[in-house]
Amino acid sequence: MSLVSLTVGYCRNRARTLSRNFSSGFTASTFRFFVVLTSKKSLIQRRCGGFHQHIFQVTRLLSSRKPPKDGNIKEESGGREWQDSNNGKDQRRKRWKRGESYWWSRFQEEFPFDDKTVQNLAAGAAGMASAFLYFHFRETGVQISWKDFVHHYLSRGLVGHVEVVNKQYVKVFPAPGVNTSRVNYLWFNIGSADSFEHNLELAQQEIGLDSTQKVPVLYSSESDGTLFLSVLPILLVVGFLLFATRHGPMAGGLGGWGRESLFGISESKARIINKNVSVRFKDVAGCEEAKQDILEFINFLKSPHQYHDLGAKIPKGAVLWGPSGNGKTLLAKATAGEANVPFIAVNGSEFQEMFVGVGPARIRDLFATARKNAPCILFIDEIDAIGRKRGKENFGDEGEQENTLNQLLVEMDGFNSSANIVVLAATNRADILDPALMRPGRFDRHVYIGPPDMKGRASIFKVHLRPLKLDSGVDVETLARNLAALTPDFTGADIANVCNEAALIAARHLSQYVSSKHFEWAVERVVGGLEKRSQVLQLPEKTTLAYHEAGHAVTGWFLEHADPLFKVSLVPRGTGLGYAQYLPKEQHLFTQEQLFDRMCMMLGGRVAEQVFFRQITTRAQDDLRKVTQSAYAQIVQFGMNGAVGQVSFDLPQWGSLITDKPFSESTAQLIDQEVRSLIDAAFQRTLELILDKKEMVEKVAKHLLDQEILDRADMVELLGPRPFQEKSSYQEFVDGLEKSKEDTFLPEGLTDWQNNKGDKKHLQNRQNTSALYL
Repeated sequence: MSLVSLTVGYCRNRARTLSRNFSSGFTASTFRFFVVLTSKKSLIQRRCGGFHQHIFQVTRLLSSRKPPKDGNIKEESGGREWQDSNNGKDQRRKRWKRGESYWWSRFQEEFPFDDKTVQNLAAGAAGMASAFLYFHFRETGVQISWKDFVHHYLSRGLVGHVEVVNKQYVKVFPAPGVNTSRVNYLWFNIGSADSFEHNLELAQQEIGLDSTQKVPVLYSSESDGTLFLSVLPILLVVGFLLFATRHGPMAGGLGGWGRESLFGISESKARIINKNVSVRFKDVAGCEEAKQDILEFINFLKSPHQYHDLGAKIPKGAVLWGPSGNGKTLLAKATAGEANVPFIAVNGSEFQEMFVGVGPARIRDLFATARKNAPCILFIDEIDAIGRKRGKENFGDEGEQENTLNQLLVEMDGFNSSANIVVLAATNRADILDPALMRPGRFDRHVYIGPPDMKGRASIFKVHLRPLKLDSGVDVETLARNLAALTPDFTGADIANVCNEAALIAARHLSQYVSSKHFEWAVERVVGGLEKRSQVLQLPEKTTLAYHEAGHAVTGWFLEHADPLFKVSLVPRGTGLGYAQYLPKEQHLFTQEQLFDRMCMMLGGRVAEQVFFRQITTRAQDDLRKVTQSAYAQIVQFGMNGAVGQVSFDLPQWGSLITDKPFSESTAQLIDQEVRSLIDAAFQRTLELILDKKEMVEKVAKHLLDQEILDRADMVELLGPRPFQEKSSYQEFVDGLEKSKEDTFLPEGLTDWQNNKGDKKHLQNRQNTSALYL
């Protein structure tokens, strides 16, 4: 802003100086480039003065978010000031203030810029204004030749003095008393300064000028821009680096506004979480055993004397591992919300950068921060990003990853390791972690957090039903149990999604509360996918689909160990053409007969197609894949085949490279033969069952074609009660178990973990002992 004001002032003073020096007349016939400028003085003053006034207002507007003050505003026009009475001035001030406040508030509403943006705009406007003023008011000249200079100007006495600039060209200025118009000087090129002086001396002698009338010669140097052009590439490179560090990938995780530079890239991105976390242990359900382990860490940090008095030491760390969606990160959030000690959270991928040595440096900085805040809890999420096993491969960034892991091992259990720092980690891939990282002394405890059982799912449903608006007549306990029975193998994330989908469905139908029907629709939405009523099936395809699903339903209905049917629909959902929901048992051990019945039920659709249409379709592709996997697992892994024997081999995982088989070629042929025999036996049994219950299959298929939806009550009505005893409700499933609710019992030493009385008492005893020594 000061640059703009100085530039404008310089231009106004320069204009006044030129008009004062060139005040006398000069004929246009002898000097065609100079005209009388006596009438331009007021115009230049008016232009510069008005421009200065407006530029001052604009720059002050851009540099501050406050409007300009009224007392500093003065209006000029044609070099005259407005003359008015004091009352007129006051009225105009009031009108200007009202107009000013209106446009300023309107400007702030239309352009809500922050302070940094306003400063950038002000700097840009100042630069543009400076450039405009420089090019608008700079001195202009006209090029002439040496011959014109001598014959038209020097011989006529119109030259005041000449100025040799950079020893490359000469500026010719008019004599005093000459008034010029469009140009300020004339100029011409020279070969060298010595030759120019010699030629000028000869020309003045020929004209007959004495020593007092000779034209004075001055020397000066001016920048022609070559220096700027030479440093311009360096400036561009430096500017690009500054932009990259402020807005590019190197500023990742910090909003991209330059909080991290190249010199601070080795600093850890860990976040110290204070008491701004709303998640508590009461919001975590379905993993009570894991909660007890974490509570013991918190209790140790709060009351260390309880363990030190018995000679116990705090475990260095614990790994929370298991399938995704079961509450590992949620449990860490609850720990951050409940712990009264600093909680430092970091992601494993934040230690991976394109620069060598950044990962180990960030590990060192992370533990240095933890030591400053000890006692504290350090949480590393997705630790498999830096904790993979070493030594297998060393391609790409594997070397950098190993260096990062080595530094982590040293910090956790090395010469510089310190107490009162608990390291928690979470991962879905505990099998790929390095054994040195998982040994006692680093991660002493390995806490598995798997899918919840039915009691755990009921507890999780209670947590997620708490914020929903339910009907006053709905019992939350009963609703949670029923939903737990309808959602086998669901994780905590799936249950949270079901509750949220139910609330969204209720809002979509403008309901006043969330009902049980909304939860059933939400379960179907999560399990089967989005319902696609617009996808219309042709009658032959719809008929084939109905008989296929009827074959599954009837086969499972009359097989003892098959999963009971809950609902089947012909309405397309997700990527499938139909939807079937079964209620599998909460079972961990399976016999050979149970697995065989499940194989028969999966083959029921293919057999029904073959019996009723004498042809097969691609509908059974997923069923055949599951049957094949089950057959191979029984023979290769579970040792349930007499010909192969009591052996177990690991089956290749999906996506993994198969280098060699753990068995011979003859054993492989025997396995293939036994698998085919097992599947053929299941197919023959299913075929006999479908032929025996053919009328029932046809009855169920016609009902599906008519209603498109078949539930358990319809099956009982069409086929009668199932000939085997089954469990279909929560209470029936938990019968025979010791407790119907999740065990939330805490040991006596952890019942007062939220209180810190023990520490105060222990501290008081230590103070008394110190006083006794004194």
